[in-house]
Amino acid sequence: MPTILIAGGTGLVGQRLSQLLKAKNYTVLHLSRTKNLNAEFPAYQWDLKKGFIDQEAIEKADFIINLAGTGIADKPWTKARKKLIIDSRVDSTLLLKTYIERKKTPLKAYIAASAVGFYGSRGDQLLTENDPAGSEGFLAESVRIWEEAIQKVEEAGVRLAAIRIGIVLSTQGGALEKILLPFKFFNGAYFGDGQQWMSWIHIDDLCRIFIEAIENKNMSGFYNGVSPNPVRNKDFVYKVKEALGKPAIIVPAPEFALRVAMGEMADVVFESTRVSSEKIEKTGFKYEYPELIPALKDLLRRKI
Repeated sequence: MPTILIAGGTGLVGQRLSQLLKAKNYTVLHLSRTKNLNAEFPAYQWDLKKGFIDQEAIEKADFIINLAGTGIADKPWTKARKKLIIDSRVDSTLLLKTYIERKKTPLKAYIAASAVGFYGSRGDQLLTENDPAGSEGFLAESVRIWEEAIQKVEEAGVRLAAIRIGIVLSTQGGALEKILLPFKFFNGAYFGDGQQWMSWIHIDDLCRIFIEAIENKNMSGFYNGVSPNPVRNKDFVYKVKEALGKPAIIVPAPEFALRVAMGEMADVVFESTRVSSEKIEKTGFKYEYPELIPALKDLLRRKI
């Protein structure tokens, strides 16, 4: 079976993707700040600041998946933090491109993460891969710059597939983990008026899209990594309550208060992005969890 080299393999998506690839008998390697060939997924060193990647990892790789990037919602968006968010994505992409060009045997494909933040806040508009980048907001700006770097990888003569990831649902991290917290105290909250669209995806379906990008030689260009059924924020929270099957009081979290607390980073929860999955479905990809409540119940049952 082919060897898959993952940058960002220890993150939420990277860990689950590594497990699913291993279950399909792929050989999985990681790029890490520290070399550890005895780990479950052998880790080879890379250093963005020094512009270094262990060439052995590149030579072994049949496919490279780049999930690397500083967390969007981990810390306030200071000027320095914004620069780090962009640079971590652009620099990792361009460094991998440099090493792919040095590779002695051709890489079969470069598969990159992107984000639906590319579209910005677009109200009720159903967005496809043909729609342009959003014109306002840091999320749209940062993803546009990121994608400009991703497209340069094609200059290395490899098949390129990039997945614009929506809100990844997992009980192990990300948005759902935070939304579930108040339900422990029989409360739940939606943001503002709750009418903003959330384009979500079960973590296993997202990982299966990345696997599809490995196995389907016809996949190239950009694809939305979202479920076929986006929902409004208020509906999402009520469906969480239904999936839990426990009583809870659902209340609005005022936009003003959240913007005071979070600053510009509140865009993460207030931007309305309703994204189409039609293009990835046309490849023949089938979702295991296209509907929200079955997806939530599965995640809660398996604790993934």
